[in-house]
Amino acid sequence: MSGFDNFNTDFYQTSYSIDDQGQAAYGYSNAEDPYNKPYNQYEYAQQGGYAAPPPGMIPPQQPYTGQIYQPTPAFTPASTQSVYGSSFDEEPPLLEELGINFDHIWQKTLTVLHPLKAADGSIMTETDLAGPMVFCLAFGATLLLAGKIQFGYVYGISVMGCLGMYCLLNLMSMTGVSFGCVASVLGYCLLPMILLSSFGVVFSLQGMLGIVLTALIIGWCSQSASKIFISALAMDGQQLLVAYPCALLYGVFALISVF
Repeated sequence: MSGFDNFNTDFYQTSYSIDDQGQAAYGYSNAEDPYNKPYNQYEYAQQGGYAAPPPGMIPPQQPYTGQIYQPTPAFTPASTQSVYGSSFDEEPPLLEELGINFDHIWQKTLTVLHPLKAADGSIMTETDLAGPMVFCLAFGATLLLAGKIQFGYVYGISVMGCLGMYCLLNLMSMTGVSFGCVASVLGYCLLPMILLSSFGVVFSLQGMLGIVLTALIIGWCSQSASKIFISALAMDGQQLLVAYPCALLYGVFALISVF
């Protein structure tokens, strides 16, 4: 046992002392620790070989001239008028945005009521269907007052007639025409036919007076429609060629009114 005790004593024998803890290990005890300096005394030039820039190259800092807690706004919002271009008071009416202009409707109606009056081609090229829809409803309503429920025939014949005139005018004219323009003109020129159906509510149209009145109304409608088409499409000298198919179309409406 004594030999074993001597072995343990020799094994744990070392020259380390607790008094040596204040010294740095690995041979750095005599070197000066650069990171142990105060904040303002650290030499940055010793790290990486970079030197401090000369004082003249550092731009001077501008003093803050604003007020505390009141920063200067960097963006000024634009007004509502500059963003949208104009105020809401200057916007056009809703009916005008939808394409319903009562002034143009009244001018087209007067053009139809005066067959000898010159038509304004710029107004007649508009695809205004508000007036034709009203006139078709009025024509069907006057037929209904006479005991004839013919709304389906009125709209069906109107669509077929507009398709036929659309194809014919595109073949005859150099500029061409839209389907909406053809439907608008034919619908406005249906106004004299409403007068005929209104007259048929009170009197019979199957006599000699009715035949003469029907012929005059057909000529009136075809004259107004052909006049508008000629002025809108610049088809000089072709009014009779355009008036003939228009007379055929309005003759069908006249047959519905008479019989």
